[in-house]
Amino acid sequence: MNYEEAMSFLDETKKYGIQPGLTGIRALMRELGDVQERIPIVHIAGTNGKGSVGAMLSSVHVESGYRTARFYSPDVFS
Repeated sequence: MNYEEAMSFLDETKKYGIQPGLTGIRALMRELGDVQERIPIVHIAGTNGKGSVGAMLSSVHVESGYRTARFYSPDVFS
């Protein structure tokens, strides 16, 4: 897929009401009372390095006196 094809695809999605960006999810979270602002959490996403980043952040927080936990999905052992 080249740039023109990608832009054409994004334009095509607009007729279905899909709009890239965070506007929709921000509106939803506002309706739910912005609960994400009251939960002390770090969400790590992406393709590579999540385990390493999670381990490093966990170590930093434990050394700073915080209790930590990590949850992986999908299970890294399956």
